Amino acid sequence: MPDRFYVTTTIPYVNARPHLGFALELVQADVLARHRRQRGDEVRFLTGTDDNSLKNVLAAEAEGLPTQDLVDRNAAAFEALREPLALSFDDFIRTSRDPRHRSGVERLWRACAASGDLYRKHYEGLYCVGCEQFYTEAELRDGRCPEHDTAPQRVTEQNWFFRLSRYQDRLHDLIESGRLRIEPAARRNEVLSFIAAGLDDFSVSRSQTRARGWGIPVPGDPDQVVYVWWDALGNYVTALDYAHHGPDYRRWWADSPRRVHLLGKGVVRFHAVYWPAMLLSAGEPLPTDILVHDYLTADGRKISKSTGVAVDPVDLVARFGTDPVRWWLLREVPRVGDADFTVEKLVDRANGDLADDLGNLVNRVVTMVHRYRAGRPPTGTGEPADAQRLTTASRHAPRLVAAALDAFDFRGATAAIWSVVEEANRFVEHVRPWQLSRAEGDGDLDAAANLDAALDVLVRACRALAELIGPFLPDTAGRIAAQCTPSAGRLPDPRPLFPKITASAR
Repeated sequence: MPDRFYVTTTIPYVNARPHLGFALELVQADVLARHRRQRGDEVRFLTGTDDNSLKNVLAAEAEGLPTQDLVDRNAAAFEALREPLALSFDDFIRTSRDPRHRSGVERLWRACAASGDLYRKHYEGLYCVGCEQFYTEAELRDGRCPEHDTAPQRVTEQNWFFRLSRYQDRLHDLIESGRLRIEPAARRNEVLSFIAAGLDDFSVSRSQTRARGWGIPVPGDPDQVVYVWWDALGNYVTALDYAHHGPDYRRWWADSPRRVHLLGKGVVRFHAVYWPAMLLSAGEPLPTDILVHDYLTADGRKISKSTGVAVDPVDLVARFGTDPVRWWLLREVPRVGDADFTVEKLVDRANGDLADDLGNLVNRVVTMVHRYRAGRPPTGTGEPADAQRLTTASRHAPRLVAAALDAFDFRGATAAIWSVVEEANRFVEHVRPWQLSRAEGDGDLDAAANLDAALDVLVRACRALAELIGPFLPDTAGRIAAQCTPSAGRLPDPRPLFPKITASAR
């Protein structure tokens, strides 16, 4: 029986165009979704945009635009990442426009209110607009936001609060037991430490005045709007028609064995503490997995809209192609730790891995089949003894890739694939088909049989690579499969998979 697998990304603010840091999360989620589909599982992949933020209002004011106009323009740019990044998301939710969202947020609010977890009180605190979050003095770094390095605003107003403190022990038990799984372990331990230090109730609304009238009004209190994080976190269920507990909600959330959130380390608290507590209050199931990636940097500075350090993924794809960009994100970014991006690193990885290793392998194999067997790949030849390392690597790779992806380790998964590429290239150099062909021409029947066996093993290895790499580089996988699949018994003529690229490519 196939499993059901629901995977989501965070939804970014749309105060500016998308950058490479969010592209990383999209591509990671896409790989997980494609891999699960390839295994025969039923998959739903959700992404979208967080429209109801004060940051979006301020960005619109700075441009002299109505907020909805700026949000519409930038949200369209995020949705348009589908083609350049070869994404396979099933649903895209926009929190300011999607009719599913507001009604779902209102239902979630009322459910928590019915549990006695919402109350109104006077509040004064230090607020970072970039984070859309209050900070204590102790959480600041030299009086500045630790995430954005900006001085927070002092805010005084009446807000609605959520009784987070009520859920401290339950959250700790859920995470410590692994029922709410957080990967990698360093982030899990970070969350457990945060909870153990004591949870304070948090503000879940803003005044209409401070929100500039932008956002979802609090049910029964139209002078307040729902806090952007409460609003945004709800998207994971509102996109499933949580408002009506519809069939999608039951299928993909209430009854699904895997509910997986991908997110960056800067928003762990919201997803691993606030969001599960809200769901507990509402009497709804929690996510099963919270998978956390670190940041991309450029020259040591975090790539983000707030810092002004931006690398445009669409521009990168236009210059270098989709698969070189996807490959760098998947092959270079570690499971733990930030990764520094440069164009030179992308070019080196693409030329070394894709052009030299994989592209050259497939081209050589198809060329040899044409040169030595008129394009007709030998079959049923048996396994040569000296192909054992290659066939072993091919046999074990699917299991290793699956285990690495389950551990949220894309570098490990790509390394498992590359073990097959490396063994195949070693095998070519070891058996030297060109020497076997010369010996065959001299009448050596053993050489002819060995050449058939070598070509058979290599073609099968290339087909296995097409299958393995499909979730990671879908276009490349399709081209490998096409080159290694006979039509009327003959392989297509060889065509290079990857041209060499240069840092100055345009």
